[in-house]
Amino acid sequence: MLADDIDTDQIIPARFLKVTDKSGLGANLFSDWRYHADGSPKKDFVLNLPEYQGAAILLAGNNFGCGSSREHAPWALKGQGIRAVISTSFADIFKNNALKNGVLPVVVGKDVHRELCDLLAAHPTAEFTIDLKTQSILLPGGGVREFPIDSFSKTCLLEGTDELGYLLRFEKQITAYESRQ
Repeated sequence: MLADDIDTDQIIPARFLKVTDKSGLGANLFSDWRYHADGSPKKDFVLNLPEYQGAAILLAGNNFGCGSSREHAPWALKGQGIRAVISTSFADIFKNNALKNGVLPVVVGKDVHRELCDLLAAHPTAEFTIDLKTQSILLPGGGVREFPIDSFSKTCLLEGTDELGYLLRFEKQITAYESRQ
């Protein structure tokens, strides 16, 4: 999905925000672009193409996730099975919401982004892997491209926890400290 400035209302339209539960949001991911008015899938939409069924990585255009703050956007991506989004930049609120909800926003330079776009244009079924531990994208043929991520977010994602879960790991130390005060 290489369009720039894909906003949260395009990721998950507002009419689907009435839920407080994450289940089922994946089916409404990019709903207005993905389905006709009668609910039938648009055959040419990227997530409906057979070669991308089950994809866990979304290659996106610049400034992905701009617009209003919606935790539903990463919920919908994750509900669809998307575990990581690669872009040259993300809106800050979306990036933080994604990290807190187990979706990895991978920021790459324009040259790496172009390389990935060219790779998929030439070989639509090409597979690459994101290795969070090494902060690397592993390309077919053995190429490796690195990406940055702050250490706290990396730790939380690798441990499958959020900020609260991370803090609760220190409950005994916190209790001991509080009792000394």
